[in-house]
Amino acid sequence: MSHVFPRVIGSAPPPVAMRGEGPYLIDQTGKRYLDASGGAAVSCLGHSHPAVVAAICDQVGRMPYAHTGAFTNEPMEALADTLIADAPAGLDWVWYVSGGSEGVEAAIKMARQYFLEIGQPQRKHFIARRQSYHGNTLGGLSAGGNFWRREPYDPILVPVMHHIAPCYAYRDQCDGESEEAYGLRVADELEAKILELGPDTVAAFMAEPVVGATAGALPAVPGYFKRIREICDRHGVLLIFDEVMCGMGRTGTLYACEQEGVTPDLLIMAKGLGAGYQPIGAVLVADKVFAAFRDGSGYFQHGHTYMGHATACAGALAVQRVIKEEGLLQRVRDLGAHLESGLNERFGNHHHVGDIRGRGLFWAIELVEDRATKAVFDPGLKLHAKIKSAAFERGLMCYPMGGTIDGRNGDHVILAPPYNIDEATIDTIIDLLGDSVEDGLSAVS
Repeated sequence: MSHVFPRVIGSAPPPVAMRGEGPYLIDQTGKRYLDASGGAAVSCLGHSHPAVVAAICDQVGRMPYAHTGAFTNEPMEALADTLIADAPAGLDWVWYVSGGSEGVEAAIKMARQYFLEIGQPQRKHFIARRQSYHGNTLGGLSAGGNFWRREPYDPILVPVMHHIAPCYAYRDQCDGESEEAYGLRVADELEAKILELGPDTVAAFMAEPVVGATAGALPAVPGYFKRIREICDRHGVLLIFDEVMCGMGRTGTLYACEQEGVTPDLLIMAKGLGAGYQPIGAVLVADKVFAAFRDGSGYFQHGHTYMGHATACAGALAVQRVIKEEGLLQRVRDLGAHLESGLNERFGNHHHVGDIRGRGLFWAIELVEDRATKAVFDPGLKLHAKIKSAAFERGLMCYPMGGTIDGRNGDHVILAPPYNIDEATIDTIIDLLGDSVEDGLSAVS
């Protein structure tokens, strides 16, 4: 009998993962599972890459950990240099954490303290978007717009978090409205909310450049984030990008915001930073934000035991070197085009697939009961869960979710395969997903 507190109590025990080989995980019976979602868009190099394993083993053998309250360490310094060398201009400093949720907490607290440092203590409000996901800590849940996840904890969430509409063209763009006009219209909701709250009381706006788990690989339309940046600058509001899922090469550029032509004041990363080899995350910080701390109190009143963990940083540094040395950003773009083409061929005319969207190797299909009307399946049917179960039975790991539209209605499936996968394996993923979708639809018909 297991003494592990499971994610779902009362369900059948999951298989025991024993080892990983490239894009595959293998359980205790020898069954192989094609990991087409990198777990939760984490394993961007697949499993057991020898260069990363070697770097971690070497660091463990020399010094696994030294508390950053007393020491710095070589991997931490080298990784920060690497990240900043490739970051959008203006992001010059790295604050380390152990994962995405910790990164969101750090960014929220950093934004708040920034305004204390520059003498604007009245700035306490934060704005994010509905159908966003910013982690499962109380601060992350408060910022996030996943209302299903928020509901049980609503009485204890932070009350100064506010939400505006996402940039969700498939659902919200009006007939006859251009993409540009739609993007500007929905971005202007930010200014309206800032004016409603009081322009001198808003600290920051937080968004995922490509929305991940909650809305399903949802990119903004062109021009949206440029208007967002203009609005933030106009009112002295910090811009925070949550690139935990969509960053570190997942969408075809190292930083997802590169494709928007916009640089945030704080940028949160995790997942693809360390590719699952060790728990790690980070917040990249604009020089103007750092300068406020340097010239003010000289101290960010925050921290965690494992920040800047030497072994985790060594693993992440090896991951980033592999991405460069193997030319994987270009490969993500090339294979992403192949994945897009294959999804459109398999699902483009499917009666129950309303939208196919994504960038790089980060794609999703949105399922509908009726393609013409965009009507959704009854959420009680749990179509996404049935597709996940069918896929797993077939040896495919994908990332289905429900509540795509409003936290309750809608179903989608995300694919986020490793950057070093090949075209033939992508074709296999599409075939297995297609069969699994049909199995799920049969189960609810």
